[in-house]
Amino acid sequence: MSPAITTESSSRYNDLEKKSVLELLTGINEEDASVAMAVKQAIPAIEKLVTVVVEKMKVGGRLFYIGAGTSGRLGILDASEIPPTYGVSDAVIGIIAGGDTAIRKAVENAEDDLQQAWKDLSVYNISPKDFLIGIAASGTTPYVLGGLLTAQQKGIATGCIVCNTGSAIAAAADHAIELDTGAEFVTGSTRMKAGTAQKMVLNMISTTAMIQLGKVKDNKMVEMQLSNNKLRNRAVNMLLQELPVDASQAMQLIQQYKSVKKALKAYRENH
Repeated sequence: MSPAITTESSSRYNDLEKKSVLELLTGINEEDASVAMAVKQAIPAIEKLVTVVVEKMKVGGRLFYIGAGTSGRLGILDASEIPPTYGVSDAVIGIIAGGDTAIRKAVENAEDDLQQAWKDLSVYNISPKDFLIGIAASGTTPYVLGGLLTAQQKGIATGCIVCNTGSAIAAAADHAIELDTGAEFVTGSTRMKAGTAQKMVLNMISTTAMIQLGKVKDNKMVEMQLSNNKLRNRAVNMLLQELPVDASQAMQLIQQYKSVKKALKAYRENH
């Protein structure tokens, strides 16, 4: 590997197999402490990317993530949490090299195909209305690079989340987020600091976009899917804070409208 790929550089910690449990935990924690600062330094780039994402989504565009291995799984995780949290279906779509099998098991050579990402994206009829983010710790993954290059040729706005500076993927993206997370505790194990940084940025992107799209009132998830007792009770408490009703009335509203936002709207229209 090129020495410029800092995520592949040697760990600052040697003889890990000789260390105690406490020493290992302390070392990992010390490395993790640097992640938030790496993300903070990228906020100006994240802001530019999210601004375009919101513009696209406000007029019906979708947000796509592509990645391989850990990066692909993180994209799928973020996308899968949007419907239950914000009540939005198919607005954020995560795709991993190797397909669904790769979510749980490594698929040999899946990340090395330059053409496959575009084939996977084409299933969803991706268009210039949408926005594509490539996720790749190394910044070199062929699957991601090929997808971004083809998307640009098709007039689709692109971004990336990488953990090395000056990478081919960053150069290929319209909006590059470069997170300089440095060497991993276990050399090259980018599921650690790099993965943590990518997860933090994905949280920032999707959460900010959903707030900007009106899916949050004050600091409450008013469009969450009420799929279990915990969430239904949370919804009842939201109504109790907003409306002059008791717990029984609040529960009736939730049972009738299946949504905090719809319950608030209906109550206010009728009172």
